[in-house]
Amino acid sequence: DEHRVTSYLHHLVAGKLQGARLGVVRQLSETETTDPEVNASFEQALLDLRAAGAQTLDVLIVELDEIPGDDFWCSRFRYDIERYLATLPDPAVRTLEQIIASGKTHPSIRNSLRYFQGFSDPPEQDESCQRAWENGRRLAEGVRRVLAENDLDALVYPTWSNPPRLIGDLLSPAGDNSQDLSPHTGFPAITVPMGLVGEGYPGLPVGITFLAQAWSEPRLIELAYSYEQATRHRVAPTTVPELEGR
Repeated sequence: DEHRVTSYLHHLVAGKLQGARLGVVRQLSETETTDPEVNASFEQALLDLRAAGAQTLDVLIVELDEIPGDDFWCSRFRYDIERYLATLPDPAVRTLEQIIASGKTHPSIRNSLRYFQGFSDPPEQDESCQRAWENGRRLAEGVRRVLAENDLDALVYPTWSNPPRLIGDLLSPAGDNSQDLSPHTGFPAITVPMGLVGEGYPGLPVGITFLAQAWSEPRLIELAYSYEQATRHRVAPTTVPELEGR
């Protein structure tokens, strides 16, 4: 409770990038499968951040390279979903096995569901969970070190390094950076639009993520809101009506 602010609305203030120090995580923006258009949008975003008064510098989070990506994840899906189903008064299914047998899941996730069927232990007894928690702590320490040693307000990187792909497409590069830092460290992150890529009108949206130390939400809101107001990249969807104010 001591870390909570009265209202986050007070931090929706433009112009707060002036004097901010931002670390650029190129381990996430420059990969073997990074889309050139997305990368160009990110480079333009860095120019826009500097134009708004921020300083940017490249940083290296060594733990991202040292720890295999799969070793951050805990195989607790079956345990969690079956505990949830047990709380419902009359669910159509009660087990992951019954969900799989129903055939009512999208084909693109069926192999993953079958994989999780093999893990039924509570997280405290699951070796993958123990490994994931320890690696998450290591990564959090690494991010704290980078922030402190460089006197940074936040880290920035593309939310995805590739354009959005169609549901069920398991062949195109995913480039999902949103799962690489925030979930494993527990640190807050905010994504806002940084442009549109691809053919057709208006194009496909891509975003930039701001991430910082635990309990830094007020400052993150200031940074992300200031960038959003300075660039105005958001394009309202054309398939739904405008939201009405209340």
